[in-house]
Amino acid sequence: MTLQVRDLCKDYPTRSGPLSILRRVNLEMQKDDALAVTGPSGSGKSTLLHVLGTLDRPTSGTVLLDGNDPFAFPERQLADFRNHHIGFIFQDHHLLPQCSVVENVLIPTLVAGDSKSEIEKRARELLNRVGLSDRLNHRPAELSGGERQRAAVARALIHKPTLLLADEPTGNLDRRTAHTVGQLLLDLHRQEQNVLIVVTHSAELAQLFSRRMEMADGTLHPAEVRI
Repeated sequence: MTLQVRDLCKDYPTRSGPLSILRRVNLEMQKDDALAVTGPSGSGKSTLLHVLGTLDRPTSGTVLLDGNDPFAFPERQLADFRNHHIGFIFQDHHLLPQCSVVENVLIPTLVAGDSKSEIEKRARELLNRVGLSDRLNHRPAELSGGERQRAAVARALIHKPTLLLADEPTGNLDRRTAHTVGQLLLDLHRQEQNVLIVVTHSAELAQLFSRRMEMADGTLHPAEVRI
């Protein structure tokens, strides 16, 4: 089993007591699985991604990725595990404006000690696969919104992560571009054979996924997308 989530809870302290955001979330996903998570704002979707991505620690429960409990690692080992095994795509592309497209894709490798020639080859290959082979040396300001997000997808995949997490990856795009980026994300997921979890408000994006769940009251439920 690639990803196992058991009784995951996340509380935040408030003056009136703990605020429960995630309530006993359970989830199992294997290699090649892709899941779209929908739900209203404030339902805990982004919190779930942050915990699964080890950006935030759970209050209780367990997360196992390839049999590893990342929260049992010391902080430096956890950061290394996150960098190599988890890829992130956000609503905002977060590309560095002073760097070229290929340099942005290579940023996660700067502290990893990777073979320079091999990792640069991987970066160029990914950019070719996302349709940016003629934009390698362009700056983000010279790209369209869809092109910036495609560069962000390539960056997330640079280390061949086991788990790919996307938080509203098409939220800043027009409908046509959003569909193109969503389909690209799924195509690359199938090629890379990772676990993909996408959080989205977009019914159109969610419909591209064969597996869909809804976050409600801090827990995940099987759901059909309603138009």
